[in-house]
Amino acid sequence: MIAFRHPIFLLILIPIAGLMLVWLAQNRKRTPWLKGSSASVQKALLSGLDENRKKRKGWFFAFSLMLLIFAVSGPQIGIRLSPVERKGIDLVFAIDVSNSMNAEDVKPSRLEKAKYEISQVIRRLKGDRVAMIVYAGVSHFYLPLTTDYEAAQLFLENIDTGMIPTQGTSLSSALNTAISGFQEESQKHKVVILVSDGEDHEGEAVAIAEKATKNGMTIHTVGVGTLKGSLIPVPHQRENNMQYKRDRSGKLVTTMLNEGILKDLAEAGNGIYTRFDNRQGGFNALLNAVDDMEKKTFKTFVYSEFEDRYQIFTALSMLFWIAGFVYPTSRKRNHDQD
Repeated sequence: MIAFRHPIFLLILIPIAGLMLVWLAQNRKRTPWLKGSSASVQKALLSGLDENRKKRKGWFFAFSLMLLIFAVSGPQIGIRLSPVERKGIDLVFAIDVSNSMNAEDVKPSRLEKAKYEISQVIRRLKGDRVAMIVYAGVSHFYLPLTTDYEAAQLFLENIDTGMIPTQGTSLSSALNTAISGFQEESQKHKVVILVSDGEDHEGEAVAIAEKATKNGMTIHTVGVGTLKGSLIPVPHQRENNMQYKRDRSGKLVTTMLNEGILKDLAEAGNGIYTRFDNRQGGFNALLNAVDDMEKKTFKTFVYSEFEDRYQIFTALSMLFWIAGFVYPTSRKRNHDQD
């Protein structure tokens, strides 16, 4: 990849290219400055001049000037990899995308509130790698571990409850997926933040959390919603108004935050439990917990700042300039005819 410190100088190449075209057109005619001279005068003046050599000499000077302008524009090439050390942890957000996360007891909805608070955490990370898992009845790795926080924000923004057709809330599936994403045997410096309204339909999550903790992993949990609960909005396919989820008997379904399972998971995972509700700053407890953790030093390689490469073009310009001076324009003498 190439860049320029002073690209404005490259504009000078445009008129130079135009002048070269004019010069080429003029040189197609035989020395127009001799037009009107007698044949004997033209022969005397041109007897020792080689037109092809003259053109080559002009090209040497033209290339020299163009290379000099290229050098002045400050070409830079980013080809050098530099080792960079960072201190941080691996942070995996496991985000519940079941239909109950559409409930509006937390404004504007449970899922949108969770996305906002998570985005505030990501904005304040420094050196930590972040990943995301989405889950409902099953779970999937949505974003692999990365330090590209801008990309992470874009992925987070696109999360919605339609991502996983298999409904339900399988906290155990989310934890198993998170654990499988950590390839190292030691899971120290690795954190899972489980974000959910707490409806676990399988009941194996606590046992999985205890096992992960023995390998050094930390599990924090976040409850999204209220204890009072809310109806679950379901967009109506034929009408613009909002409908609400009903059970098989036709009764409206109310979803309530289940803090019990989330607190048990946090305790088993040596982590903390916090809530995302209608209060502001729910992310602060998570951020403090992450900041308090021991950081691991990671060594990675990144492209360094673009290196200046004007020296190459300056040297080439000088070579062409010297070549233009020393290159002869006279015809070669035929010694056999002397």
